[in-house]
Amino acid sequence: MQYQFHTLSNGIRIVHRPSESLVGHLVVMINTGTRDEEHGEEGLAHFIEHVIFKGTHSRKLHQVLGHLENIGADLNAYTTKEETCLHASFLNDHYPRAIAFFADILFNSTFPEKEIEKEKDVVLDEINSYKDSPAELIFDEFEEMLFKGHPLGRSILGTPATVKKISRSKILSFISGHYHTDQIVISSVGNLPFNKLIKMVTAAFGSAGINPRTSPREMFVPRPPEQVVQPRRVFQTHCILGNYAYGYGHRNRTALALLNNLLGGPAMNSRLSMALRERNGLSYNVESVYTPYAETGSFMVYLGIDNGSTERALDLVYKEFRKLIDKTLGVMQLHTAKQQFIGQLAISFDSNLNDALSMAKSMLVYNNVDTHEVLIRKINALTASELQEVAKEVFNISDLSMLVYKKR
Repeated sequence: MQYQFHTLSNGIRIVHRPSESLVGHLVVMINTGTRDEEHGEEGLAHFIEHVIFKGTHSRKLHQVLGHLENIGADLNAYTTKEETCLHASFLNDHYPRAIAFFADILFNSTFPEKEIEKEKDVVLDEINSYKDSPAELIFDEFEEMLFKGHPLGRSILGTPATVKKISRSKILSFISGHYHTDQIVISSVGNLPFNKLIKMVTAAFGSAGINPRTSPREMFVPRPPEQVVQPRRVFQTHCILGNYAYGYGHRNRTALALLNNLLGGPAMNSRLSMALRERNGLSYNVESVYTPYAETGSFMVYLGIDNGSTERALDLVYKEFRKLIDKTLGVMQLHTAKQQFIGQLAISFDSNLNDALSMAKSMLVYNNVDTHEVLIRKINALTASELQEVAKEVFNISDLSMLVYKKR
């Protein structure tokens, strides 16, 4: 698999993978998210992702929304704590249309006051929908507790109070201060010669002035663990326990990703699923999640359990942690864990859209994209002792924070 790279004179980077598929995928990813907001701006980065589609100097709202979708394209966007992403999938013949469209909304959006006020109600409904879903809300509130006092702890959606205060001037100020050209990546997977892609992207994005990032993000310093129990109107107990984890540049990141997959990944035979659900029938939903950030990360185990089974379920989770801490994986256990992880990654990369999104993120973080063969070699090179070292650092029970939603 061959990735192709180019950097425009203003710092915007391009990465492309040729594909023989009829469908092309284009991603514009900006290394700006909720951690870049100032206090009182919570939710602003996400709100911009909503209103950036509400009109440009050359297109009204209905023209923006119909420009790609009228030719059958799938258009979407999302915001995380560290990036804002716009992406589209379309027939390869429509590459010029998609590239010009993304440049227009990125550099020429007008953010009409009327649309801003309407969209506030939409986002407020989105916030309320999360409050109605404790299984989703608890993840946000756990990271808010874990990263308390730091921008990484902020909810991506913001709060009703901060969303209501968003103005057009705040939007324009945030974009000019944080949408840096050297922090923008354009990722493509499709049946298009790379020289043609460069030519089209240069024409659409090349005129943007050089605007590099000059000030670093606020670094996070870990805090002591904390345990919080909140009475809630819930039918079951929701629990998250977890710890700080490795950032993108840490040498143990791949090892933790494999351990996370072994413990509570998507497979029905993950260790936590087998221990809690299959053997003991304690939990319908149990999973673990590893989320890396620039300089830190989070590892979380989520349980949705019967109200009277919390202690027993937690004991089983701790038992699985201790197994990985106290004893190295056997030869066959390690081999199976690697094969399962490699297979799941391969299935993920079988989606060209997923690959395009992964390519963009990799360029933002590493300024490079590893081929799937390189990723497989990194996984196969992991040793049982390396995994045990990671387990001792991340799964140490005395270091874990916990948040519980308990029935009133």
